[in-house]
Amino acid sequence: MSAPGFVDAGRVRRSFARVAPDYGKADFLAREIDRRMLERLDYVRVAPSRIVDLGCSRGATLAALRERYPQASALGVDFAGPMLPTAPASAAWRRWLPGVASARPAFIAADACKLPFRPASFGLVWSNLLLHWLDDPAPALAEAHRVLETGGLLMFSTLGPDTLRELRESFVDGYAHVQRTIDMHDLGDLLVACGFADPVMDMEIVTLTYDSLDALLAELRAAGSICAMNARRRGLTGRAVWDEVRRRYEDRRRDGRLPATFEVVYGHAWKAAPKQTADGRDIVRFDPPRGK
Repeated sequence: MSAPGFVDAGRVRRSFARVAPDYGKADFLAREIDRRMLERLDYVRVAPSRIVDLGCSRGATLAALRERYPQASALGVDFAGPMLPTAPASAAWRRWLPGVASARPAFIAADACKLPFRPASFGLVWSNLLLHWLDDPAPALAEAHRVLETGGLLMFSTLGPDTLRELRESFVDGYAHVQRTIDMHDLGDLLVACGFADPVMDMEIVTLTYDSLDALLAELRAAGSICAMNARRRGLTGRAVWDEVRRRYEDRRRDGRLPATFEVVYGHAWKAAPKQTADGRDIVRFDPPRGK
């Protein structure tokens, strides 16, 4: 039996399945980050014929991607099946891959770390706010590289270490109360280790404000953003602990509002032509001479 990891994947799946019916009322931060990701596409040149959105939730992004790339077929993937707008009919999605652009996106419940697609199936892999829910982002990045065609683009966002720092620092009971996140420089190193070329990473701080700690916690729960770390407290948090948390968080109140920081990390990278064969031999390419 393998040792338990950092993240309780079952808790993540159950949390998003629970909020799925009303997720569209609570995903405003995800949609805003998605909008900013879409703006970043203005600065890259890519014309995919097939797009996959990993962690697509309700599939809201796919319409905008299809509007930008009307020639492309689009597929949404999420491992919380109830999140998907429609359940795939039998194995119909399998016939979608080699086909021409379809009128509407298709959806499939699948694990981003074990994608059921052939290598080089997509020209664009898109992922908004998925990686911090994974025990280790490396397998998902490796899978994104595998299913991308040569010259294809991976574009993603995730949350960085300063996310919800006010909440994290208000607890002093020794348990995890917010999700673990990874520094953007480490993510850049992972992209290179997974075979990606020319990774570009940047981040920004988004600060939301709330009337009360209860309002913040209610909004996080409605968006499925609970703590799913294995190091979390498994029993009920006592009143004394909550009283101390509220007192410590109240010290941060400014202009009548409580702040909540979200460090948003953006990244994109390309799948370059391989430099070695599968058995480790170097590939040497010769360009034909240009005619005079």
